[in-house]
Amino acid sequence: MSTTTTCSQRHGAVTFKGDPLTLVGDELKVGEAAPAFSLVANDLSAKTLADYAGKVAVIITVPSLDTPVCDTETRRFNEEAAALGDGVRVLAVSLDLPFAQKRWCGAAGVERVETLSDYKEGAFGPAYGLLIKELGLLARAVIVVDGSGAIRHFELVKEVTAEPDYDAALRAAKAAR
Repeated sequence: MSTTTTCSQRHGAVTFKGDPLTLVGDELKVGEAAPAFSLVANDLSAKTLADYAGKVAVIITVPSLDTPVCDTETRRFNEEAAALGDGVRVLAVSLDLPFAQKRWCGAAGVERVETLSDYKEGAFGPAYGLLIKELGLLARAVIVVDGSGAIRHFELVKEVTAEPDYDAALRAAKAAR
């Protein structure tokens, strides 16, 4: 992927089992406008940030739904989604193929989290500063974007195998409604 050579790189921004890794792209900041994206839904349709305008989007990025921590995290957000109300959408973004995401959601009983894939364009990771150069996967992060497209919460989980701060993300989502 050529984006790794044209974007900024942040060595040691995250670790995997203690080993430092490089993230491609600039780190997002609270208050900034969330970068536009085009991702692929389970039915292969395109989904963009504009599709969620007027709603709060809780974007969780995970390396792969087929790993224990990603599975736990996505199930937890699925459980919490109902309490957030209709004005909030929870999106799980990974580089998993849409077919694998759909299979995983069915097997896990996940119905309140919308899984989206960056497999086709590979642009989300660098735009959000979350592409792990060495692994070709997304780093674990939680981004809360308000209805006007502004970032209200950003947590980059420094150790890829650790879970995010669920309570902080949920508080931010409720406050952004």
